[in-house]
Amino acid sequence: MARQDNTKGELKSSNQAHRAIISRGARAETFGGATGLLFEQAMAQTRMAVCLTDPRVEDDPIVFCNEAFEQLTGYSSDEVVGRNCRFLQGPDTDPGQVAKIREALKSESVVVVELLNYRKDGSTFWNTLHLGPIYNAEGELIYFFGSQWDVTDIHQSRAEEKHAKAIAREISHRMKNVFAVVGGIVNITGRSMDAREVSRKINERVQALGRSYEPTLDDAALGTIHVGQAIRSVLAPYDPEGDRIVFEGNGVRTKPNAISAIGLALHELAANATKYGALSNAAGTVTVRWHHAEDAGPVLELEWIEADGPTVDGPPPARGTGFDIAETLLKFAQGTMHKDWDPAGLRVRIAVPMQPSAGAA
Repeated sequence: MARQDNTKGELKSSNQAHRAIISRGARAETFGGATGLLFEQAMAQTRMAVCLTDPRVEDDPIVFCNEAFEQLTGYSSDEVVGRNCRFLQGPDTDPGQVAKIREALKSESVVVVELLNYRKDGSTFWNTLHLGPIYNAEGELIYFFGSQWDVTDIHQSRAEEKHAKAIAREISHRMKNVFAVVGGIVNITGRSMDAREVSRKINERVQALGRSYEPTLDDAALGTIHVGQAIRSVLAPYDPEGDRIVFEGNGVRTKPNAISAIGLALHELAANATKYGALSNAAGTVTVRWHHAEDAGPVLELEWIEADGPTVDGPPPARGTGFDIAETLLKFAQGTMHKDWDPAGLRVRIAVPMQPSAGAA
């Protein structure tokens, strides 16, 4: 039976999981005996919308539906029984999903599909339908069992996440352009002022910031960024063979504003190690560890440990510009950097709050 022309309704969830099911009494006439009575009482109590169809009757009509089915669709049992389930379909229902249902009925197989259905009032909802055959003791097909679950909220969340990721990709593209423009301006300024070495160092820092963001902006749509991806991206140019820097960390995430400070600090540490530390010889290694600590609130802790490099005589006689910049950025993120000039190799501990405190810039 064709559906009425009331199909242009609003997409809305039925809050199926939270609605109470009020039994109006078992329909004992549908199934005979005590077993049938128990079945109908169980169907009256479940929040899962359920219906049974009879494939032995022409057009496979519904012969039973429970209270949850009535609440989900807006149709009463009297309006449902005797009709084929297609009356819940409408103009925006995916024909491909309907074809899967048709094939399952033909082959007497189990199928799970997700499709757009229409209520009596014309509103729509996303329905996860589980369909399967029921046989009697002689192995004869007597019913098809259908359970419906309203997944509108889940479907809308997927759509919102997809939209957010699309925006994030566009932001990523624009940020790459921004970093490229900044690099160009720095190069032009350096040439015009005969300060090519200064512009080169500035560009190295700009590129480090770009690498820390580039592979993770899709994740930024979720409000946080995967720390491990950013760390590996910043340090990749300093270990082209992939055997000098060891990464030890879990899947911790942090706010995007902390990534710029962490990324630049790691760039300065790697540049220093390449010139004077563990990466300046053929045997040295660097271990980078990070984890989420809760001792003083949610904090991202990162360790930089150099080994097998030249002996460290102590801190340099003058503070380096790179470390100054890194520490300044960390302060803006309310982070700290502690350096231990161990003779066996420089050890650095960086701590950055996962969420800035109230009133922080």
